[in-house]
Amino acid sequence: MTPPTARPEDMRAAMADFVAAAHEAYLAQARLLPPADRARLPLVAAGTFTVVAAGARNLHVFATTEALPVPVGPEVELTGQADELAWRLRFYDPVVLPGLGMIDESAAAAPDEVRRTLGVHTVLYHLVVQPGSELTSHHALHMGTGLANSHAARSRDIEAVRAHRPGYGALVEELAGALQAGLPRAAALLAAAIAPYDDAVGELARQATPDPQAVLSGLVAAVRTEPGRALR
Repeated sequence: MTPPTARPEDMRAAMADFVAAAHEAYLAQARLLPPADRARLPLVAAGTFTVVAAGARNLHVFATTEALPVPVGPEVELTGQADELAWRLRFYDPVVLPGLGMIDESAAAAPDEVRRTLGVHTVLYHLVVQPGSELTSHHALHMGTGLANSHAARSRDIEAVRAHRPGYGALVEELAGALQAGLPRAAALLAAAIAPYDDAVGELARQATPDPQAVLSGLVAAVRTEPGRALR
């Protein structure tokens, strides 16, 4: 017997439960951090944000602080909250946004294209769910915990760069923004400007698609070992 097709409202409710469980796991991990470190985590610092569930070939779930217009026509919005976090959950598919149906994900997921189709430039996180995957509480726990750990590590690295390069505050802020926006090339160029005498960072800046974690890790190593230099 063929199982009945899930109703759209049931699928949206399942997604809302998954997002809530992931955010609760994020907060549970965040509470293990010192208060100031916790406050710097992107979701905690944002407080209120929008989560987009966009269906192309893959399901893309990402959070942004950018504003989206009030839902119209077939668009649906749900709200959720977990302690100090509050979010609006928006749903998009090729029926609501035809451009999603034009994205080619036959070879690989295309998160940049999905965000461009929505007009979103900066994200707090972006999760890609493969076809056939289940959005279970177990997956939500791993996602939220892993995301909090990743955000905490990035925050510590940015603070380390800021501490070792006190005269480069504006560049460090731009670097943090580039990493959050998913702009690895821009992040690498900014890292090279912060540590212009480090060969490893310079090599990353010359790559067409540098790994953002490698850029940040390389910059942290550079500023910790290289004598401080004044910004010219």
